[in-house]
Amino acid sequence: MTSADNTQGAKPIELKLEVVTIPVSDIDRAKSFYSGLGWRVDADISGDNFRVIQVTPPGSPASVIFGKGNVVAPYFIVSDIVATQAALAARGVDVGEVYHFDEKGERRSGPEPTRRSYASWASFKDPDGNPWQIQEVTNRLPGRVEAGDTKFTSSTELAAALRRAAAAHGEHEKRNGGQHDANWPDWYAEYIVREQAGQELPL
Repeated sequence: MTSADNTQGAKPIELKLEVVTIPVSDIDRAKSFYSGLGWRVDADISGDNFRVIQVTPPGSPASVIFGKGNVVAPYFIVSDIVATQAALAARGVDVGEVYHFDEKGERRSGPEPTRRSYASWASFKDPDGNPWQIQEVTNRLPGRVEAGDTKFTSSTELAAALRRAAAAHGEHEKRNGGQHDANWPDWYAEYIVREQAGQELPL
């Protein structure tokens, strides 16, 4: 029985393409070209013998990375990296452990303890050895989404956002004496919109 036979009827694994990597011969020339097209420059990070630039075409949910040195493999983002890693393993994918980096930059096993957005990773390869990274993202950095954009591509993604809003709202009610908040729908909506836009979350 093939792996496809084993997974017939199984719920699809949600992997949102976040970044593709391209080779360039001149980093500054490439940055000038893509920014000249009106692409948003999300990051320009440099260090010892490496430099990475990320740009995003207008309206695109995915970005492009180029640079030199330790340029990351193409990657997907997910809302729950532990569940995604388990689902991939259940389908026979040789997926690595979930990991994060501590405050010293050293790799540690398991998701980032606070489940901070952008901080937990896993990786896998296809049968030809093509590498893919997976990153857990629940709260976008400021400027990483179009202003006013609040979009969900599945009921699973929306449900995860509602669960995060519910947990945060529970803390909001505790801070306000434990009284029931009759305006909770408005609070949930504001929380979800701000979370997607990478803005400061309501208290």
